Amino acid sequence: MITFFISVAALILGYLLYGKVVEKVFVIDNNRPTPAMTMADGVDFVPLKWPKIFLIQFLNIAGLGPIFGAIAGAMWGPVAFLWIVLGCIFAGAAHDYFSGMMSLRMGGKSIPEIVGSIMGIGTKQFMRVFTVAMMILVGAVFIMGPAKILSGLTPGLLDVTTWAVIIFIYYVLATLLPIDKLIGRIYPFFGFAILFMAVGIGGMMIYNGLPIPELTPANFTNMNAEADKFPVFPMLFVTIACGAISGFHSTQSPLMARCITQERYGRRVFYGAMITEGLVAMIWAAVAMSFFGGVNELNTVMAEHKGNAAWIVNEISNSLLGRFGAILAIIGVVAAPITSGDTAFRSARLIVADFLKLKQGPIKNRLYITVPLFVAGFVLTQMDFAIIWRYMAWSNQTLATIVLWSITVYLALNRKFYWIMLIPAIFMTSVVTTYLFVAPEGLNMAVFTGTIIGISISLIASLFFFLWLYRIRNNKLDVAYLNNAASDARDFIRKE
Repeated sequence: MITFFISVAALILGYLLYGKVVEKVFVIDNNRPTPAMTMADGVDFVPLKWPKIFLIQFLNIAGLGPIFGAIAGAMWGPVAFLWIVLGCIFAGAAHDYFSGMMSLRMGGKSIPEIVGSIMGIGTKQFMRVFTVAMMILVGAVFIMGPAKILSGLTPGLLDVTTWAVIIFIYYVLATLLPIDKLIGRIYPFFGFAILFMAVGIGGMMIYNGLPIPELTPANFTNMNAEADKFPVFPMLFVTIACGAISGFHSTQSPLMARCITQERYGRRVFYGAMITEGLVAMIWAAVAMSFFGGVNELNTVMAEHKGNAAWIVNEISNSLLGRFGAILAIIGVVAAPITSGDTAFRSARLIVADFLKLKQGPIKNRLYITVPLFVAGFVLTQMDFAIIWRYMAWSNQTLATIVLWSITVYLALNRKFYWIMLIPAIFMTSVVTTYLFVAPEGLNMAVFTGTIIGISISLIASLFFFLWLYRIRNNKLDVAYLNNAASDARDFIRKE
C-alpha cells in the first residue's frame, strides 16, 4: 500500500504547494469585482458561497471518468497511479484553474471565446463548432450511460428508453432554469454521495488489507491483457482523462466563474476540485487492482463482463460497504454522469449564446438555443454507445490540448512563467496525435510508427511556438495584429 499512500499524499501536497505556485503565476486581485457581482442576471451570473461552488464544480467535472475511467485504466497496472498523480497536479488542476480564472477576468466568457481572443478569430470559430459538438456528445453519452445502469435496477418495470426520456426531461430543466434553482440545490447531496462512496471504499480497502500492487521496477510495465493492442502510450492517457486532465473541465469552469465572488476562491474551487477528483480516481484505480486479487484478475473480470465497469462498481460497493453503502454508491454512479450531462448542455447553451450575443435572461432566448441542442443530442442517443464514447474520449483530450496551448500563449503574452503549461501542452499534443494514428477507430497504424509521428508533430508545434515567441519578444510582429488578436483579452493581457 506504500505506493497508494504516497500517491494520495502527493495529490494533497500538490494542492497545498503547486496550487499556490499556479496561483502566484496568475496573480490574483481580491479587490477586483467579479462577474457574479457586476453582471448578475439571476440565471447564470449568480453569486454563491465558495463551498457550494466547489461541490458544483466537482460534480460538473466528475462524470463517469474518475470511476469508470480509473477502473479501465487500472488494467494497465500501477503505472496508472503515476499518470493520475503527475497528470492531475501538473496538467489537469492547472488547466482547470487557468481556464476558470481567465473566464473570471473576461466577464465569465465561455472557453471558445477565451481561446479565440488569444489565438485569433480562426481558432475562435473552430472552437465554437468543436466545443458545442463535444458538449452534445458528452450530453448524449451521459444520457445513455446512467439510463443503462438504472434500467438494470428496474428490470421489467422501466427499460433503457424510459429512463433515457426521464433523464432527458431533467436535462432540459437543468439547462433552462437559473443555476441556483435546481443545480445549486441538489448538487450538494450528490456531491456528498460521491465523496462518501470514495472515502468509504478507500477506508474499507485499507481496513481489509486488500493487496494494492506497488509501483516497483518489475511492475513498471504494461500489465494490460492485450498489451500489444493497448500500449500505455497513448491509450492510458486517453482512458484516464477525468482524474488526470480533461478538456471537458475547461467548458465547466466558466459556469462557476460566473458565480465566484472573490478571486482568492479560485484555487479552492478550480484547482481543488480537480485534486479531489484525482483522489477519487486514485481510490477506484487502487481498489480495482486489489479487489479481485490483482491486475491480471481485473483484466480477466473485465473481459468476462465485456468491459462493464458498472458491474465492477456494484460488486465492490456491495462487498465493502454493505446495502446502505451500495445504495449511496449507485446514487453516486448515476448522479456523476447526470450532473455532468446537464451542465454539458448548459455549457453548450452559453457558448452559443456568447456567439450570438443573445442575452439569456428571457426564457424565450434560452429556448431558441436549447431546443436545437437537444434535438441533436436525441439523434446521437440512437447511435452505438461504444462509438460515441470513443470519439468523445479523443475529442475531450484534444480540447484539453488546445486549451493548454492557449494558456501557454496567454502566459507568454503576459511575460509570465509559461513553462508550467508549455510542458503539459507538448506532452498532450503527442498523446492526441499518436492516438489518432494508432487507435483502432483512428488510422490503426503500427504503434512505433504512430508514436514517432505523434512525437514529431508535438516537437514541430513547439518549434512554431518558440518562433512566434521570438518574433513577439523582438517586436517582429505587427502591433496592430497583436492588438486585434487580443482585443477581447485587453482586460487581462497586461505588461508586467
